[in-house]
Amino acid sequence: MPPSAPTAATPMAFARVIAAACRRGGVNPAEVLKQAQIAPERLQLADARMTAREMEVLSGTAMQALDDEGLGAFARPLPWGSYGMLARASLSSPNLGVALKRWCRHHGLITGDIELQLQSHGELAAITLEERANLARHGAGAREFCLVHVLRNIHGLACWYVDSRIALQGARFPFAAPPHAEAYRFMFPGPVEFRAAQASIRFDARYLMLPLRRDETALRRMLQRALPLTVLQYRRDRLLVEQVRQALVGRPEQARSAEGLARLLHLSARTLHRQLKEEGASLQQLKDEVRRERAAELLYRTEQPLKQVAQAIGFRNEKSFIRAFRQWTGASPAEFRARR
Repeated sequence: MPPSAPTAATPMAFARVIAAACRRGGVNPAEVLKQAQIAPERLQLADARMTAREMEVLSGTAMQALDDEGLGAFARPLPWGSYGMLARASLSSPNLGVALKRWCRHHGLITGDIELQLQSHGELAAITLEERANLARHGAGAREFCLVHVLRNIHGLACWYVDSRIALQGARFPFAAPPHAEAYRFMFPGPVEFRAAQASIRFDARYLMLPLRRDETALRRMLQRALPLTVLQYRRDRLLVEQVRQALVGRPEQARSAEGLARLLHLSARTLHRQLKEEGASLQQLKDEVRRERAAELLYRTEQPLKQVAQAIGFRNEKSFIRAFRQWTGASPAEFRARR
């Protein structure tokens, strides 16, 4: 898992793009920067960074001053409230997959400069962004910021819809690695690829089946401060319990310890335990459930001696297995097998 983001992790290059958009739109960027408490001299520092709060205030102030939530990226402005309208239009969806499909389709109604699509192939889902206009007409930095802004927006909204961190399995961008490429590991935790055919983010397709956990009241409250969705990361992951189960079943050797399991899931062991607790589960509980299910399957479907069954599910000896199995089921392995 990437280390915790520093106090300031957002590239100042993005602030320069926003300032340029203000100038093109007839808005004095100095006033916008002042609202975000970003000194003009900081704007010119090549390696400078902004805090999440500074980015939130800067973006929000510029969007309202320009009346353009696209910040000059598209051929026509996206009036203030456009992204709130998209969020509301998908709020009644039965699950995240339907919500994202609607969001992508509706985004095409407010601008044809890009086309967003949700794709799902087996265990992997992706949101792809196809450029239908020259997003670099105001410079390569403007194009980069547009692609980053849109993908972070939809990723943040998806997390908010299901009240869960949606772990990314990768992000791709169709440009060379910028000087501030290091910042991408905070903006898009997971493998990042540059010089790709098109921009996209990829994640576990099982998230698409999660039900939406928000209503109109929650939406109105969120829209009062919607921008943090694009600059902050969710900690809770509602899919974590299932991911732990699959790792315990499919890769038992690597998942034998909390540290090994955490490495498989790109987390720290401490974060793994904390997030499982937030989901009302524990690692030991999940290990016991997986062991119990595997033991029951072997006892029911095979004639393996109890010693072999015990070894197959990770017990050092037959006695400890018998004692644990009785605690799990209220019956001994022999009694359970006799009921077949």
